[in-house]
Amino acid sequence: MAERKRVVLVCDECGARNYETTRKATETTRLTIKKFCPACSRHTVHRESK
Repeated sequence: MAERKRVVLVCDECGARNYETTRKATETTRLTIKKFCPACSRHTVHRESK
């Protein structure tokens, strides 16, 4: 079974760190998901922080 890595998702609009999730440790690209941002009060793109 592949090992999982914990990542934090950051809103592209305001920079708030709203969500924490996991992904495969072998994945090379940064995770991008559209999720609700409580700070912006709307759905925005959230990217994996470094």
